[in-house]
Amino acid sequence: MKEFFENLISEWWGILIICLVAAAIWFVLSIVLYRQFFKRFYDVILSGFAILVFSPLLLLLIIIGAINMKGNPFFTQLRPGRRKKLSKKQCDKQGVPYGTYGEEKIFKLVKFRTMTCEKDENGEFLPDEKRLTKYGKFLRGTSLDEIPELFNIFAGHMSIVGPRPLLVQYLPLYSDEQRNRHNVRPGLTGLAQVCGRNAISWNEKFRLDIRYIQHITLLSDLKILFLTVLVVFKREGISSETSETMEDFTGEN
Repeated sequence: MKEFFENLISEWWGILIICLVAAAIWFVLSIVLYRQFFKRFYDVILSGFAILVFSPLLLLLIIIGAINMKGNPFFTQLRPGRRKKLSKKQCDKQGVPYGTYGEEKIFKLVKFRTMTCEKDENGEFLPDEKRLTKYGKFLRGTSLDEIPELFNIFAGHMSIVGPRPLLVQYLPLYSDEQRNRHNVRPGLTGLAQVCGRNAISWNEKFRLDIRYIQHITLLSDLKILFLTVLVVFKREGISSETSETMEDFTGEN
């Protein structure tokens, strides 16, 4: 037995066995503890690696965007993030059942600008289709406008996979069920994005978001990432039937 273990750490086949066993244990732990720990762990590792890899592209798009948009190439906007469960003490203080979720944490989303800031004679922004440039359409079609969100992921505001972060003004319009989409970190991509993106209705989007948060697993996230690549290459669902982007959510069923 002693000779076996000595060979195990010295021979190539022994080192290979150790590596395979370690990888198998890591994979099993990733599956079992994915939602509790490994989802955030992989978000940090992968977003940090992607920022390094895409840094030349980021720099190039910043320069081109600044020229094309005649100024700031970035678009920033406040979005609702994850809401956490209240502690027992907080629940007792507020007189709500234990396990109740608190308010959404608002964060600043960063993207590349795809529309100009042109306004009409009343000082109101022109419709999206008039402000969306050819360069902006290219960024949206290739999803390159989303690259700066890698910094949101690395900072913990977002996740790689999850419900897309929507506008803050939609918060009062959600039903209790729809608001459950904020029980997890919003994502760079999600189930709704690979099942129609902007081409599906709001109700369908929310249904898919709720379905996702109820069944978060490593394998489902890997499947969504794979499908995201296909959607980006096919350039599907970029626009809705009546808008260059997506109609505003009104809270109507």
